[in-house]
Amino acid sequence: MSDIKHQRLQTNGIWMHIAEKGQGPLVLLIHGFPELWSSWTYQINHLAEHGYHVVAPDMRGYGDSDCPLDPASYTAFHLVGDLIGLLDQLGEEKAFVVGHDWGAKIAWDLCLFRPDRVKALVNLGVPYRPRSIEFKPTEFMSKKFGEGFYISQFQKFLLVNGPEHLAAPPGVEIIDFLETPSSLPPWIFEEELQLCANKNWELLGPWQGAKITVPTKFIVGDKDVGFHSFGTKDYVEGEEFKTLVPNLKVVIIDGHHYIQQEKAEQVTNEILSFFNDESLA
Repeated sequence: MSDIKHQRLQTNGIWMHIAEKGQGPLVLLIHGFPELWSSWTYQINHLAEHGYHVVAPDMRGYGDSDCPLDPASYTAFHLVGDLIGLLDQLGEEKAFVVGHDWGAKIAWDLCLFRPDRVKALVNLGVPYRPRSIEFKPTEFMSKKFGEGFYISQFQKFLLVNGPEHLAAPPGVEIIDFLETPSSLPPWIFEEELQLCANKNWELLGPWQGAKITVPTKFIVGDKDVGFHSFGTKDYVEGEEFKTLVPNLKVVIIDGHHYIQQEKAEQVTNEILSFFNDESLA
């Protein structure tokens, strides 16, 4: 990794750390949770060898990028705004984009808000889903998977609020140890927390029913737990996904969730074959 260069650029009011390598058309790699730029190390090296300028940022709140304290500073608009600002700082009008996991969600939003800045998209693991008009995300996940689901646990403010909570006692599961969150401080109310938790759902109202119009390849591992949850397998293999993403190719490969690392060569070849298509230039 010694020949991968690192720098911090100012974008959208924060300093963002990026790892980059190569020269040529820009490829932007967006990591997921709980990952950093380094989850793309194989792709950075090999895409650069094939004539691309590859940039992998630590997203807002991760790694060596700034971490604003206000939860309201992490909306879809902020995250996409960071990427648009990054493109501007790099002097690029458009980029090829690759996203994984939560980074795939950000990449879908980027294509939804600013398709004019994206040449083509490869997303891994998380398909584009239309905004539900019936359920807010946190309500849906709690009903579907229970309060023990990791995203549901994130909604329990002050679940971890001190070093004494970083490890469970011997013989005790950490999730059981953290089952009861601390009480809220006097300066915040439960209602305010719920506003933050579902903020993206509320903000995306104007894009209700909108389609992803950029050329897209979606790659998923056939053993990915997410592929077998939420009705994802039927959705990905059915017609609705293709209707919402009209210019779509779906690739299902042998693998699990962290597919860009587990099947690094195969995933990279899928990315290259798609971006090398002359019709996308």
